[in-house]
Amino acid sequence: MFPRLLTIGDAVTLHTYGLLAAAGLLTGIYIASRYARRAGTDPGLVWNVGVYMALAGLLGAKLLLIVSEWSYYSAHPRDFFSLNTLYAGGVWHGGLLLAAAVGGWCAWRHQLSFLSLGDAFAPGIAAGHALGRLGCFLAGCCWGKPTDVAWAVTFTDPYSARVVGVPLGVPLHPAQLYEATAEVVIFVFLVFLWRRRSFSGQVFVAYLMLYAVVRFVIEFFRGDPRGDYLFHGALSQAQVISVALFVAAGLFGLYQSRRGVVPAHAEQG
Repeated sequence: MFPRLLTIGDAVTLHTYGLLAAAGLLTGIYIASRYARRAGTDPGLVWNVGVYMALAGLLGAKLLLIVSEWSYYSAHPRDFFSLNTLYAGGVWHGGLLLAAAVGGWCAWRHQLSFLSLGDAFAPGIAAGHALGRLGCFLAGCCWGKPTDVAWAVTFTDPYSARVVGVPLGVPLHPAQLYEATAEVVIFVFLVFLWRRRSFSGQVFVAYLMLYAVVRFVIEFFRGDPRGDYLFHGALSQAQVISVALFVAAGLFGLYQSRRGVVPAHAEQG
């Protein structure tokens, strides 16, 4: 655990999570710009769209965090703007949905294909998310359930316990590293798929479906509070959202494949 890279008195703190999250955003946009160039889209425009989507992603993640933890925030309204809320990464699904909505609006405004834009951004999202989860691990947030497996991790930094609430001195599943590793695998697969995609939006759909599966499984190892559990405690909110995302993306991918919409500039892939 290494939540702080630099501390100057009580006024300045450089958090490891913030640095890696920023690195993840920049990495994701850079990768998207490279794929956009291959598809004949202006990389500079993709950088602009990526920044808007990144800001929307941060906002959406915070908003869904507040919705998921509404019982707490409604009882502690001052915490809407607390440091704990600021440092919290939020709920990834919320960030993904709002970022996609903003991306769709930007695509419409600039007369771009939203699905081609999604294909360009999908590998970068996976790579950037992997870096973000490494930041989670170093900060202590998004921790796993107690376990006795050989690779269990034990957090010891009181600062992390105070800021994100991670339990100290307890061997836990490194759920953050599980997800980071899965995102790297997804990234490699999407890079392989991008050159072989047979319809517009295939890479984006593949990312949505693969991440939905990963998040559904990872939830069984997570031990941090993530909102209410549904179906008599059988599934978390994130798992329900993941199921809905998997089904919706799968149906849309099937529809697109039957339409046979060939990706624009596919010969440049």
